[in-house]
Amino acid sequence: MNTLAHAWQKSSYSGDSSNCVFVAARDRHTLMLRESDEPDTILATTRPALAALLTSVKAGRLGGLPSR
Repeated sequence: MNTLAHAWQKSSYSGDSSNCVFVAARDRHTLMLRESDEPDTILATTRPALAALLTSVKAGRLGGLPSR
């Protein structure tokens, strides 16, 4: 997949570090995620699925990760 064809946005939580997460909309239903260390590895997901993942992470429901 050509990663330059999309308007990638860096997560505001990445700050100035070199470990960054980027997100781009492929279309109105699909979001793509990539990490700065592996820019050619892209995860495609839907908005509801990403929202559910973020809710679970924030609630600490993913295998011992601390809740916020």
